[in-house]
Amino acid sequence: MSLPNLLGGSHRSPADAVPAVAPCPAVALYAVAPLRGVEHLVLDDLSAYAQDRGWIVPAGCAITDNGPLDQSPAMRAGWQRVRAAATGPLVHGVVVPSFAHIAYRAADWDGERAWLLEQGLFVVATDPTELQAGLTPEELRA
Repeated sequence: MSLPNLLGGSHRSPADAVPAVAPCPAVALYAVAPLRGVEHLVLDDLSAYAQDRGWIVPAGCAITDNGPLDQSPAMRAGWQRVRAAATGPLVHGVVVPSFAHIAYRAADWDGERAWLLEQGLFVVATDPTELQAGLTPEELRA
């Protein structure tokens, strides 16, 4: 498996960049599948990624939407379910194939990124070609 890109990536190793929230952090899995019927393929990969790191996925927290990536996150029912799970103590992070699965447009990503940080969540993009989000460790703690 490849190394992830973490929201707020730094010079430290990915394992160091994930907040120490519990011996076994709980994460939500989220992806946008282009077609119905293939959601399990993406979720299986994300689930294996989380399992390899010792993270757990609570029941109901492996979530997909269908359609194009450029749809507004506010219009995606699945993303709204992830947001609902993230507002409480249920999950400590979100695992996605790439940050574009959360928000494709820069303005949408900026809003979702700010909201995720306000919740104190870490976000991992498993795509090894994903660009760093550019947050500093100080921004993560803020």
